[in-house]
Amino acid sequence: MRIHWFQHVPFEGLGCIEQWAIVNGHELFRDEILQGRAGAAPVDKIDWLVVMGGPMNIYEEAEYPWLAREKQFIGEAIRSGKVVIGICLGAQLIADSARRARYEKRA
Repeated sequence: MRIHWFQHVPFEGLGCIEQWAIVNGHELFRDEILQGRAGAAPVDKIDWLVVMGGPMNIYEEAEYPWLAREKQFIGEAIRSGKVVIGICLGAQLIADSARRARYEKRA
């Protein structure tokens, strides 16, 4: 299984999720968001998406322009039926992306 994850700050890794993935032989791919790499892997090339935390707010797109790209990627993963897991900020980004994906689906 290919697990793609977004890291917003250098001190916040996957923790136990990483240990579980390694023990079970899953592949891990990381996007370091602050380096402008949000969504470097195509959604169809991943099985799971894990979105980690960070000190920023989900609505601070002017200060953190990569947030818009990240939300688009998360929304695409949700619409594609991927497993999407979020920790702290990640959970908030998923909620906002799911809300947007739901409204886009209605339009």
